[in-house]
Amino acid sequence: MKRILFTLTILLIFLSATRAQKYTISGFVEDERNGERMISASVYDEISKKGTITNVYGFFSLTLNQPEVKLIISFVGYNSEVREIKLTQDVSLNLKMKSTITLKEATVVGQRTEKQSEKTQMSITEIPIQTVKSLPVLLGETDIIKVLQLLPGVQSGSEGSSGLYVRGGGPDQNLILLDGVPIYNADHLFGFFSVFNTDAIQNVSLIKGGFPARYGGRLSSVLDIRMKEGNNKEVHGEGSIGIISSKLMVEGPLKKEKSSFIISGRRTYIDILTQPLIKAATNGTSAGYYFWDLNGKLNYTLSEKDRVYLSFYGGRDKAYGRTKDEYNDYQSYKRTTDFGLSWGNMISAFRWNRTITPKLFMNLTGTFSSYNFKIAESEKTTQDGNETEMAFEYKSGIRDWAAKLDFDYHPSPNHTIMFGGGYIYHTFIPGISLFRYSETGGQGSSGLDTTFGNNNIYAHESNLFVEDEMRLGSRLSLNLGLHFSIFSVQDVTYPSLQPRASLRYMLYENWSVKAAYSDMAQNIHLLTNSGIGMPTDLWLPVTKKIKPQKSKQIAAGVFHDLPKGFEVSIEGYFKQMTGLIEYKEGADYFGLVETWENKVETGKGWAYGAEFLIRKNTGNTTGWIGYTLSWSQRQFDNLNFGEVFPYRYDRRHDIGLAVTHKFNDNTDVGLVWVYGTGTAVSLPVETYPSTIAPWANDQSFSGLYTMYHYDGRNQFRMPSYHRLDISVNLHKQLKRFKRTWSFGIYNVYNRKNPFFLYFGTDDWGNKHLKQISLFPMIPSVSYSLIF
Repeated sequence: MKRILFTLTILLIFLSATRAQKYTISGFVEDERNGERMISASVYDEISKKGTITNVYGFFSLTLNQPEVKLIISFVGYNSEVREIKLTQDVSLNLKMKSTITLKEATVVGQRTEKQSEKTQMSITEIPIQTVKSLPVLLGETDIIKVLQLLPGVQSGSEGSSGLYVRGGGPDQNLILLDGVPIYNADHLFGFFSVFNTDAIQNVSLIKGGFPARYGGRLSSVLDIRMKEGNNKEVHGEGSIGIISSKLMVEGPLKKEKSSFIISGRRTYIDILTQPLIKAATNGTSAGYYFWDLNGKLNYTLSEKDRVYLSFYGGRDKAYGRTKDEYNDYQSYKRTTDFGLSWGNMISAFRWNRTITPKLFMNLTGTFSSYNFKIAESEKTTQDGNETEMAFEYKSGIRDWAAKLDFDYHPSPNHTIMFGGGYIYHTFIPGISLFRYSETGGQGSSGLDTTFGNNNIYAHESNLFVEDEMRLGSRLSLNLGLHFSIFSVQDVTYPSLQPRASLRYMLYENWSVKAAYSDMAQNIHLLTNSGIGMPTDLWLPVTKKIKPQKSKQIAAGVFHDLPKGFEVSIEGYFKQMTGLIEYKEGADYFGLVETWENKVETGKGWAYGAEFLIRKNTGNTTGWIGYTLSWSQRQFDNLNFGEVFPYRYDRRHDIGLAVTHKFNDNTDVGLVWVYGTGTAVSLPVETYPSTIAPWANDQSFSGLYTMYHYDGRNQFRMPSYHRLDISVNLHKQLKRFKRTWSFGIYNVYNRKNPFFLYFGTDDWGNKHLKQISLFPMIPSVSYSLIF
């Protein structure tokens, strides 16, 4: 009898243990059509009501303690996939999803996508690439940055520019990542276009607050852009011809369903079209400007657990000119002058993904990033057999070598831990000038070749992070993290411990409140005296005198999901910044010496406001309308008499409307309308004569000069900015390819928005404040093929 009882006891323990046994379902979610791994796809078990989402490499892990599982895999714009599984052991799945032609409401029936009200983190926005391509833009050039400027809390710098000013921050405070690699200058054409070619982009995510601990190094935002991996099923391509540029993208398998590639290029041809006109109009003078981009990516699946990637980007802007003077009257004379201005980025990344266990995913990355600027001028003169050559060249830039290792650990459906670290070796090139002079002739030859300027500065930056996202019951979820960084340069070290926290509480179904706190530090500064992203801006590290920039941001909001794909949110934020820099009055980057820090002032700033957003993600009509009410202020002890003044891009009201509508498979339209309070500017209120030049430190400059008196910095406002853009896309599916004609109008009602203001005179000699405007109504057309 005792043996029977003992046996029954053992059996009950075994059965109980079997019932409580937990197994893990893990794997990847990918697009069935091209094999692309899908980011943020939902994997949800309908029986246990537990789920997860895929990471940036398409990996998911879900641990459950039940014998039967009904998985629903979903993603907006894709048909849901359902898998029923008998769970008796760990299961590895490679899930494939079919894309729908239209984001119709019918496609989301039965799906269990993670709604915005359910997400723990706030102030994060993802923009579908198809939306970016459908909206109207300047000269028909699709531009990710310009679409992001339509979101609440995000502003553009000036008319047509691609700069980002997020929640009162500057353009240097944005961490812009392309496949995880920093981009230091994201502008083409002096800021009017961005460097990102949408044909090569898979995913765009902008974080304005509540920063996850895995990100660091900037104060105001993270723009995380992921490139496509390339079609591993068959070869496809896409090309387009527009008013100012052409693009071509080709992708396909190197080894079917195991390895793939993508390569995409873009070049403007303004210089080619205008060169004959310039030569004809100037009797031989040649001048031009162009930019180009090249994106590429390779990936190879080594095994079910291992995959490697190699990605690269290169891009460059170049402006050039040449003049010639020649005559042979009394003596032979010939002079040739060349001028060149160029800047660009080059980055590359090697990445290794490995699924160590069903619950643990690893990513190892090595990266290189380089930005450089170069200006050069040379002159060659020949006269009666004597030859003289002069050349001047200026170079600056920044170069990084980096490595990072990070892990995703999924112990349970309600618990995800991310941890890792990285190292960056910075080389700052703050400005080197070269001067060459040579003279040859009957008297022999002579010359000079010298280099002067700042020495390169080398810095080491290391970081560690841990981030824990947990769900505590059905209503409360938390994301807690720590980011620790150490920056060492010129015998000084700056450590920084940055806590991060996000909280979400479900009030009711589809209703939630969220709050977030972020502590950020930035160890590099951008010296700039222009608001349009000029390439002459200099990246420089902290020093013993110039401390790191730091910020503390708190944010809170209410989020609601409505039927038919509508989302509504209201967010408020307050951000305090220290360690900000501004040039001293009259100072700029020209002539920088080793004591460049003596040319700047350090101060602090505040930004606060509220953001309202209504967005529709599904259906034939998609888009959003956003409104921002905000204040952004600065204070420097030695500027503006130490008093607080508005930041140049302090805008009280900002509205952005972006809508796309699909009539049928052949026709869709896009509409954009923007409104913004005028930019803050400094204008004189009085003038008076002076016998001393305003730039002179003594009385050695004699004469009569006009002096200007200012009441304060940025005390006036330009006229408000507003603009309407529309576009129409006409598609047609032909036998071997799909063609699209795109027509657009930028600034439909021809609003003359201010670019800058100046004092001029009227016909009677009276002084008047005048305005320069850049872009009137501009039509555009482009033709594209998908094959």
